[in-house]
Amino acid sequence: MTPTAEKPEAKSESKPETKPETKPAAPGAKSDAQKNLKSIPMEELQKKLGSSPDGLSEAEAKKRLTQYGPNEIAEKKENPYLKFLSYFWGPIPWMIEAAVILSAAVRHWPDFFIILLLLLSNAVVGFWEEHQAGNAIAALRKQLAIKAKVKRDGKWTDPSAKELVPGDVIRLKLGDIVPADARLLPGDPAEVDQSALTGESLPATKKPGDAVFSGSIIRQGESEGIVYATGTDTYFGKTAQMVQGPESVSHFQRAVLKIGDYLIVLAVVLVAVIVTVALFRHDPVMGTLEFALVLLVAAIPVAMPTVLSVTMAVGARLLAKKQAIITRLSAIEELAGVDILCSDKTGTLTQNKLTLGDPFTLHGIPADQVILWAALASRAEDKDTIDLAVIGGVKDDKTLKGYQVVHFQPFDPVHKRTEAMVKGADGKQFYVAKGAPQVILKMATNAGEVKAGVEKAVDEFAGRGFRSLGVARAEEQGKWQIVGVLPMFDPPRPQAKATIASAREMGVSVKMVTGDQMAIAKETANQLGMGTNILDASGLGDIKHHETAQAAEAIEKADGFAQVFPEHKYHIVDVLQQRGHIVGMTGDGVNDAPALKKADCGIAVSGATDTARAAASIVLLASGLSVIIDAIKESRRIFQRMNSYAMYRIAETLRVLFFMTLAILVFNFYPVTAVMIVMIALLNDGAILSIAYDNVHYKDKPEAWNMRLVLGISTVLGVIGVVAAFGLFYLGERVFHLDRDHIQTLMYLKLSVAGHLTIFLTRTRGPFWSIRPAKILWMAVLGTQTIATLIAVYGLFMTPLGWGWAAFVWGYALAWALVNDRVKLLAYRIFDPTKAPLLSKKPAKKPADPIPDIATRAYEIYEDRGHHDGQADQDWLEAETEIRRGQGASVNAPHLATPKA
Repeated sequence: MTPTAEKPEAKSESKPETKPETKPAAPGAKSDAQKNLKSIPMEELQKKLGSSPDGLSEAEAKKRLTQYGPNEIAEKKENPYLKFLSYFWGPIPWMIEAAVILSAAVRHWPDFFIILLLLLSNAVVGFWEEHQAGNAIAALRKQLAIKAKVKRDGKWTDPSAKELVPGDVIRLKLGDIVPADARLLPGDPAEVDQSALTGESLPATKKPGDAVFSGSIIRQGESEGIVYATGTDTYFGKTAQMVQGPESVSHFQRAVLKIGDYLIVLAVVLVAVIVTVALFRHDPVMGTLEFALVLLVAAIPVAMPTVLSVTMAVGARLLAKKQAIITRLSAIEELAGVDILCSDKTGTLTQNKLTLGDPFTLHGIPADQVILWAALASRAEDKDTIDLAVIGGVKDDKTLKGYQVVHFQPFDPVHKRTEAMVKGADGKQFYVAKGAPQVILKMATNAGEVKAGVEKAVDEFAGRGFRSLGVARAEEQGKWQIVGVLPMFDPPRPQAKATIASAREMGVSVKMVTGDQMAIAKETANQLGMGTNILDASGLGDIKHHETAQAAEAIEKADGFAQVFPEHKYHIVDVLQQRGHIVGMTGDGVNDAPALKKADCGIAVSGATDTARAAASIVLLASGLSVIIDAIKESRRIFQRMNSYAMYRIAETLRVLFFMTLAILVFNFYPVTAVMIVMIALLNDGAILSIAYDNVHYKDKPEAWNMRLVLGISTVLGVIGVVAAFGLFYLGERVFHLDRDHIQTLMYLKLSVAGHLTIFLTRTRGPFWSIRPAKILWMAVLGTQTIATLIAVYGLFMTPLGWGWAAFVWGYALAWALVNDRVKLLAYRIFDPTKAPLLSKKPAKKPADPIPDIATRAYEIYEDRGHHDGQADQDWLEAETEIRRGQGASVNAPHLATPKA
């Protein structure tokens, strides 16, 4: 247990708790008295709040929570009835409503009821799915709720920030978002970033007694404060909105919306042609307009926004199961396109479990004594990994209890050290510090005589992959003497090597970003098989600096960056984006927030500060790089589902529009009625939502919209569909001599069945059987087409067709589906000749070097075993045995080096 300057628990428990003087004076009352709480003397404030530096009791806190309510800004929730009614307002609903009115005007009651059903169905499905998606995301975000460090009953606890009440005593440290308006208690000053609240460009220095506002960020220092206002009574009341702007439209969403616009324009043009010809032929105006409106409804991708939101929401839930929580849905799409991942070293590539090595000491000081002094400059309750490792290095915990830490200065990125004023058992005071060796050397008065030895020790430690921690001691303030260097080793994660190789096989370049020395970065990169082209970030520019083309190319080709500061991270991301890359960036600290915001996909790693989480698009709850790689794989699967839907929707729209237009223009015959079109749209759009759960394979390269390929394949399938439709039309009229009413039912069933079979063609790049569809998808299709068949057979709103003709249509549609599948494969060779025809996880041709295949297989074995660390060597050996046996090589061939655990 680390000594601290806190008051003993017994003292705080024995102190009688006072109550607030009067209720009107309590914080939460919107009065001048409440406004003055941020400036009145601290003694008076504590009296009004009925509190003290020892905090409240749990019972009193619960009572006040009932009185003042949760410490949160209540979100403005839409009235669900008004939200539902909004689905009847807009261009697409207007067209459907116009068709309903026209149907009633011409007294086509079957049309009226069916189109009205379509209108209601679209509203119900859209409202329900959006409601479900909103609930899912809200549930996920609850896991990211800000925690507060609060003193209750004399003990420090970690409740949710929304449980804070006026009078609570909270601890604020580097990187924390201030959870409520508070006044700082006696202690060190703190640097507070209030830019999100006041627009101040520089952090403000807050001294004891000063107010800090909810939503501001602690940039430097550590202090305790007493809460005087919560929730809507805080100074700005916008904690939840901090660092959050309006939801941006992603690349993926823009592409899908462009497809929708293209289909709408095409539909409007072709329908205008139909209307013009009908008017020229003197067809009934009302009937023509009704049919035109219904055709528009069928052609326009009504379900596209719903399919998009459902697929994203389902994807977010799947990623949550993999311990990756999405804070912005469009991040899933951006993650699918990431081709460069800038990864933190500590905790992501390494285990973040520091172990202490044998120290380098000066002046013959015993190693145990140096470790003890370093431990006195540490604090266990901050949960800092370095502090815990140093404290853990003390052989006898009882030794620490003989000292009292009078004052502690926590670590911050500017000073890069911790300091403590300590009182020994003899009553004498002295000072201890630990931090970066170069920082400790700079402040030491004996630096001149020991610098060479210290730097040599640091270099030797770095060459072995150890981080170095300088330790200094002073009898008087400012008269520091460096006493030694502690080596600390953070071993690579057991599966990191295989994970990085797997990422490389997926087309993602992983670049290490670390503040460690060059030698440590190179040694770690070498152990992980990342390459040793590590750049010294101190030679890079900052946010305002523009790199030369040569420097930008060096950044692009680097395997990693050492001695990185926060401004370097932002700059690295900026340069890579300018060179056309989609960049993912991991981070955990308050100073990482700008880079996380700048990156196409900012990823806050496990244990990140509240500020980093607020700035990131994805928050990881588990440690390690494998979580990110899993998330990339899942995002690519989601992209494949949306790509399949886009091609299906385009092909079906082209098929219906061109067939209808040509049949009307050439044969002066409406091959299907308005009711039939509505039922096709109703059944097909309802079932297609299940594509959000489909089985797909991710690509071994970053995803990006290839509109030439999407439109090319869709157009080919659409045109072939038109040919097949006219083939059936010819058979029905010229060969079997059916009347026009039976032909309309025949064509209805054909368009419905063949339309849904198209999804099984667009969902695979290879033959339709190459990837088995999800059970929910084929069951949804089978269910809706069974309904469509029964409608045609028994003649609901149409002429009955009978089971014989229904079976013929099914056979005809299935035969053409097989033909279309072959045509699709040929189209892929034309539009994308450089790629293998079958979308799969494995390259068709094995590379000469087996290491990438072994690494990929080792990672798959790791996944199969449920991501359990500690078996890296076994996984690697098993994978090597499989790969070599598959290549026909002897297992006893020269053995590949296994990854170091």
